[in-house]
Amino acid sequence: MCRRLRSRLGWGAEAWGQGLARGDLPLTLTLSPEGRGDALCTGRAPSPPLPAGERVGVRGSHKARRILLANVGTRRGSSWQTATAWLFVAPFLAIFLVFTAIPALVALVYSFTDMGVADIRRPFEVDFTFLDTFARVLSNAGFLKSLWTTGIFIVIGVPLTMAIGLVLALALNSGIRKLRAVYRSAFYLPVITNIVAAAVIWQYAFTLKGPVNAFLGQLGLVGPNWLGDPNMAIGTVILLTTWRNVGTCMVLFLAGLQAIPEDVYEAAAIDGASAWRRFLSMTLPLLKPATVLVSVLMTVSYMNIFDEPYLLTKGGPLSATKSVALWVYEQFGHGNIAAAMAGSYVMLAIVVLLGILQLRLLRAWR
Repeated sequence: MCRRLRSRLGWGAEAWGQGLARGDLPLTLTLSPEGRGDALCTGRAPSPPLPAGERVGVRGSHKARRILLANVGTRRGSSWQTATAWLFVAPFLAIFLVFTAIPALVALVYSFTDMGVADIRRPFEVDFTFLDTFARVLSNAGFLKSLWTTGIFIVIGVPLTMAIGLVLALALNSGIRKLRAVYRSAFYLPVITNIVAAAVIWQYAFTLKGPVNAFLGQLGLVGPNWLGDPNMAIGTVILLTTWRNVGTCMVLFLAGLQAIPEDVYEAAAIDGASAWRRFLSMTLPLLKPATVLVSVLMTVSYMNIFDEPYLLTKGGPLSATKSVALWVYEQFGHGNIAAAMAGSYVMLAIVVLLGILQLRLLRAWR
């Protein structure tokens, strides 16, 4: 007889093992529909799965019971594995609860109050205004202007960033053969570059006497006031944001392109499809999952834009580049805590609605 009973027990394993321990069951075992058995174990190779209900004899009742009870014990030991898993997850959950979940719930509660900077020391003595705070935020001229500016960022910045990222991904996937890893790293470098250092360089480059206007002067052109003109300032902020986010789009699109089988393109080429036709009819439809992901990520990124306008123009000139996130930040600075919290949740609601709208539109795209 073998020293080990090879068996994989089905859904009735625990009751089966308990029955064997009490001696209630005979020594002839009946496998479950998922069963697999080598009950005799006479040194031969493992047998294939047996049909449900087929009986297998077991020699040595006490030994068989011990083995089966040990198997049941391993299932009971899964509770220890679950406890160990929760132990590893506990630090993240603690940080998430303390710094994200609980503050978000507190902000939601206080967005329905008239809390100001004077109420920080006595937060439980504030008065509930319910929807009055949201009404004041939605009727605030500064908030509406910042919302309009954020919409411009999204409408112009998201398609521009996605288009450049897709072009770079196509070039890295098929066009560029030599030093592909170097180009990939170079295009992704702005994503990991410190935004403060990058903003300082852009401020210097786009001043009236900076390198950009000096280059335009060499071409006989008069450089504009990139950061002082309201119409040009918003374009400068979009350029910096695009430069910073295009690497993320490139990496995601490149992953989607590399997941497309080469056989698809070879079959289309044999059928006489041109490169443009293959791109429109094959590449774009097969890139739909990556496009959905990139579109949602970029929309959320531009909706929450803060670093670029704050570091480049402080939201100016004339609040031309002030985003919703920057308006919320200023409200905290002015002591309008309830209004800032309400504005944050209005921004969250808009992000959720835009995400749902994008998913529905892209789902309908074939």
